Amino acid sequence: MTAVFSHGRLRLYLLKLLDDGPKHGYELIRLLEDRFLGLYAPSAGTIYPRLQRLEVEGLVTHTAAGGRKVYEITEAGRAELRQRADELAALESDISASVEDLSALAGEIRTEVRGSVRDLKRELREAARQTRRTHWEPPPTRPAADGGPRAPGESPLLAEFDQRLAEFTVEVGALVRAGRLTDTQLRTAIRLLDGALDGLRRLLR
Repeated sequence: MTAVFSHGRLRLYLLKLLDDGPKHGYELIRLLEDRFLGLYAPSAGTIYPRLQRLEVEGLVTHTAAGGRKVYEITEAGRAELRQRADELAALESDISASVEDLSALAGEIRTEVRGSVRDLKRELREAARQTRRTHWEPPPTRPAADGGPRAPGESPLLAEFDQRLAEFTVEVGALVRAGRLTDTQLRTAIRLLDGALDGLRRLLR
């Protein structure tokens, strides 16, 4: 859970969201995700136990609608919001600062991933050129099935390598540009790219 919601502050923010109108649990999750620009979203296992606790304390109540529990703030919940108005204002300020920090970090990671992809493409292309120069010799001319001469040609495996390389770089670039990746996913992608590059370097030594 993001640090701004430590020390029971998520409980307070849930009351604030419910003060705007009744909502079911996944609406609350979506609102929190939107508030953090998609860079953070609490799990159902984080939200529902807190809603249950708020209900036990008499601060919210729920009704069943369409197979879902719809939660609504009570007068006791609104009274707590009024009593903690200063704390809520500080929380809103901390959330805004956290969103700015997360956005900046996400931008840095996206730039790093794009740079890593470009570097990988360049390294792989150079590896392919080195492979052609140092590891491949054209096969000798040998008779074709009909008895006529067959000219030397490029290894089928090298042609397949070039095709796979092109497909790989195009797909990775498209995935990075199109996906709303989390920080964890972006860091994992960077590690995967670094690992693939290291493996190829060891192979071609």
